[in-house]
Amino acid sequence: MKTFRIVIWAAVVVVAGVLGWLTFSITETKQQIAEAPFGVPFQLIDQKGQPITEQAFRGKPTALFFGFTHCPEVCPTTLFELDGWLHKVDPDGTKMQAYFVTVDPERDSPALLGQYISNVTDRVTGIGGPVDKVAEVIKGFRVYAKKVPLEEDKPDGDYTMDHTASVFLLDAEGRFAGTISYGENPDVAVKKLENLKTRT
Repeated sequence: MKTFRIVIWAAVVVVAGVLGWLTFSITETKQQIAEAPFGVPFQLIDQKGQPITEQAFRGKPTALFFGFTHCPEVCPTTLFELDGWLHKVDPDGTKMQAYFVTVDPERDSPALLGQYISNVTDRVTGIGGPVDKVAEVIKGFRVYAKKVPLEEDKPDGDYTMDHTASVFLLDAEGRFAGTISYGENPDVAVKKLENLKTRT
């Protein structure tokens, strides 16, 4: 009986040790994820035809939006609102930056992105590139994007895109700092950007 108790207690100690190690490992992994830059490395093209990488999201807090130029409502509305918020929070444009990554690289050339965005704002830079490279970025930044045919019986015809409509907020190190939801209360959105601007 004594030997049995010893074996039981030894097993309890081992299980407790394993659980403690797992808890520590999970906590450490979560902390590493929180401290790591959000997204994945990439090599794409900005609206001026210049190469751009994930390093563009470093040095200043960043507002990052994924959309497409044929978007009927969400994207132009978000661009318009983001422009207003940025001019309010960072009037001279030296403290923050913003980017618009296309989810429709088949149709959105860098030049088209530039034309589309510049019609609404001078505070956002468009990013596009090869379809496969953009797809990697969409997946790496955990963005939902799906092509939806406008006519069900013509899957290869004209289409629109379902996509994540939130604005991602990244700190100056490129780390995830929150989101601004589509339709967010303007005062709340401005406050989030103000907090992002002062975040270290």
